[in-house]
This record gives sequence, structure tokens and C-alpha cells, in this order.
Amino acid sequence: MKLAPKRHLLALSATLLAFTTGQAAEAPTAEQMWEIIQQQQQQIEALQQQLNQTDEKVAETDQKVEIAGDMIEQAGGLPAEASWVTRSKIGGYGELHYNDLDSGNEMDFHRFVLFFGHQFTDNIRFFSEVELEHSIAGEGANGEVELEQAFIEFDLGDSHVAKAGLFLMPVGLINETHEPPTFYGVERNAVEKNIIPTTWWEAGGAVRGELAPGFSYDFAVTSGLNVPMTGGNAFKIRNGRQKVSEAAAESLAYTGRLKWTGMPGVELAMSAQYQEDITQGVMDVGATLFEAHADIQRGPFGLRALYARWDLDDAAAIAAADPAAAGRDEQTGWYIEPSVRGRLGDIPGEFGAFVRYDVWDNNSGAANLTEKRQSNLGFNYWPIPDVVLKFDIQRQDNEDGNDVDGFNLGVGYQF
Repeated sequence: MKLAPKRHLLALSATLLAFTTGQAAEAPTAEQMWEIIQQQQQQIEALQQQLNQTDEKVAETDQKVEIAGDMIEQAGGLPAEASWVTRSKIGGYGELHYNDLDSGNEMDFHRFVLFFGHQFTDNIRFFSEVELEHSIAGEGANGEVELEQAFIEFDLGDSHVAKAGLFLMPVGLINETHEPPTFYGVERNAVEKNIIPTTWWEAGGAVRGELAPGFSYDFAVTSGLNVPMTGGNAFKIRNGRQKVSEAAAESLAYTGRLKWTGMPGVELAMSAQYQEDITQGVMDVGATLFEAHADIQRGPFGLRALYARWDLDDAAAIAAADPAAAGRDEQTGWYIEPSVRGRLGDIPGEFGAFVRYDVWDNNSGAANLTEKRQSNLGFNYWPIPDVVLKFDIQRQDNEDGNDVDGFNLGVGYQF
């Protein structure tokens, strides 16, 4: 910039104007005029130095902007670090239980779970769930670390989605949605625990989508169960979960679900699974699961009901493998759970009261009575929607006389 000569002229003009508009009789001497010019020159030089520094800063800023522009252009958008952060998510849930039962008193941080997800593109995403059960894992410890979900999901148009990896089975009410604030009672209900068996995950591929407004479907081909064939837990469904840990895969499982949600607050669904051999090639025992449920929430009133049944082939072979397993060719259960939820006066948050009645039998094919029945009565309190405090009274009536009565306390969260 060439501003210095102009500044000289302006300064000299201002000086002459000041003296000519003053008293003419008091005109400065030549020495005074020279001193004034020297002072003005010093001021001009200081201003020129500041101007040069400003020019240098502007040039430096322009250079940085140009470099940043080149980086964005090369990356095709935002820098990689910002893109990764905005496309990734973390969440989780957990629950602490206190059980005061006839079988003993226990305090247990039952579950600590973290979710990790990432959106690769608008159509491809990743989701995972890692769980620590019973607070500590390792040799001789009660707990274990489990990978419950880890799958890639792909959009197939606007109404259908495919996924591959490790995921929860589309069966029942709480197998896929079991965060503590989403259900009543400290412990998960006995039917979905012992019959379905929640929490149940496998590995493979699946598709889901919308068939018509309100109607949706799921279909999955996955690893299957591998039940023990001897001992007290022989042929019990829950003990057949392999949790995809070097799981035997001689016999795969095929699972389907139809669901209707055409009315707000109403879900009606039925699921089925078939596995050619739940002993993974040892005894050739096929197994079929059928499950149906209703989940209705109309205003403050709620109702959940579920029925589940397993049918295993060859009752005689099962009884021959272990006499204690006689009758396990049929394993059935059902429950009903009415509830009411709403605000209580000026207390912040919401209260919910419920009663649940469970009936289940892992030996329902036996001639002798082996049925178990359990009633729970209690309440949940949500100070905020994602945090819950729970209390319930438990009464169990078993045909074998081993009743388990008492009460349960819990606190849970999700985020």
C-alpha cells in the first residue's frame, strides 16, 4: 500500500490550516515550524509501522484460510475428526438390585451396559452392546463380560433393512427392549427368562421391513441353541444359549415375526423359530418355538400379555438321555401384567403401579405336575424418563414346594 505520501500532505495541510485560522500576528518562526514538521514526521512513521504490521497479519490470515480451504476440498467435506464425532454415538444402561427372598438376601449390580454406534453413510450403520454382569468378571468371579450385539445394518430402499453380525432375536416383549426404565418389576419376568429365553442373541443375517401401514416383519437365519443332554439342566432351553462363543453351527435356526402397530399405543405380534437339531448333530432333536404377545398403553392404563411354547421332537429319546429331562419335549409359559401410570400430585416425575402373574413349566410334557407360578405386585417411580426406582413383592407357588417369597428393590437408568 502507498499511503505515506498522502499522509504527509494531510498532516502538512492540517498544520497550515491551524496556523492560518489562528491569529495572523502570532505566526510561528522558522525554528518553530521546523520543530512542528519533525513531530508530524514521527507520527507519520509510527502510523506507517502499524499499517505495515496490519498488512502482514491480513496476508497471514489469507494464507491460513487458503490452506484450510485446500484441506476441506481434498477431504470432500469436514475434516475426518469432526465427521467421525458427529457420526458416532454412545449410550448405555445399568441396574442395581436388592433381593430379600426365602432363598437368601443379596445385593447385586446386575448389569452395566454400554452401547456404541457409528453411521458410516446415510444407508450403512454399525451398532454394538457390551455388558458386564454382576460387577466383576474373571476366574472364580460371579460375573462375565458379554458382547450382546455387534452388527452392520444396511437400508434396502425406504421400507426394508438388512443386517449381519450378532444381534438380539426378534421374539417376545423384552428380548430386544430390556432397559430398566422400559419395564415393571425389579427382575425381568419369569416366563421370558425361562421359556423364550431373554436375553437371547445369535449371529447371522436378518431382514426387516414394512409390509403395509401398521404391519411389519422380521426374518433371520442365525446360529442356534445347543442344549445340554444330561444333568439337571438337560434340554432346558435357557441353558442351550451359546452366546456366539465358538458356537457349534451344525444346525442353524430360522426365526420370523409379524407385528401390527396400526393403532397408537398398541402392539400385537407373533414369532416363530425352527431349528432342525438343538443338540447340534448329536441326537437329531428338532425344536419349534411359537410366541404371541400384546402390549397396550391407552392413556394411563397399560396391559401386557404373552404366551410362549417350545415343542421338541422325540420325547422318548429325551427321557432316555436323562430321566430328569422327561417331559421337556414341551416347555410353556404365559403371563399377564396390567398397570397404571401417571403423576401423583405435585411430585415431579411419574409413578406406575403394576401386578403380574407368571405361569411356566420346563417339563410340561411330564405326567407329574411341575408347574411354577409367581405373582409380583409393586411400583416404579421415574423422577425423569430415563431413571427409575423400583419396588415389588414376590410370591411364588411351585408344585415341588420350593417356593421363593420376599421383596425386591432396584434402581436403573438408561442414556
